[in-house]
Amino acid sequence: MNVSQRIALAVAVANLALLMMFPPYDYVSLQYGNIPTFDGFYFVFGSHPNRVMNVNFLALELIVVAINAGIALLLLRDLPLQAGTGRGGNRRQRIILALTAVNLVLVLLFPPFEYFSAITRAALPTFEGFYFLFGDNSQRQLVTAILYIEVALVLINGALLWLLFKDKSPDEVSAEEARVLARRIRDVQKK
Repeated sequence: MNVSQRIALAVAVANLALLMMFPPYDYVSLQYGNIPTFDGFYFVFGSHPNRVMNVNFLALELIVVAINAGIALLLLRDLPLQAGTGRGGNRRQRIILALTAVNLVLVLLFPPFEYFSAITRAALPTFEGFYFLFGDNSQRQLVTAILYIEVALVLINGALLWLLFKDKSPDEVSAEEARVLARRIRDVQKK
């Protein structure tokens, strides 16, 4: 592990500690029919009457920080120099990893919300829109089901694009080389 990776790991651990010290809370009010609405982030050891911790959103935050830490470790690793280029690694894969990390952060900064009056018990609830997480969301509830789907799709798309832009190693056989090898094996078996 190089120095940059150690710094990235220390930042990730600090972020995880900060998330655990100030988890997200929902406000439960009789005025809204005991429907929890997003209230903000509070110190975990403080007194918070009529508030419940939003465990689903906290889990997503922790997952995204852990995934972004993994992406940072991949981006900051020492790569062998590619022949003739003087550079290490695959630039397109590194760009995909960086864009995936930025997308994950944006998904958490602008999560889907719905107004408390529109809340239903459907498997996929409706949502009002994407609002800034630190804005006034006292009348809204986070739609964690849609947020989970968003995070999963960002990760799946990032992984597929990362695999798509993978460099072909010298050990891999092309389709034409595979056909030639198959013909040689058939010829040897016929003899």
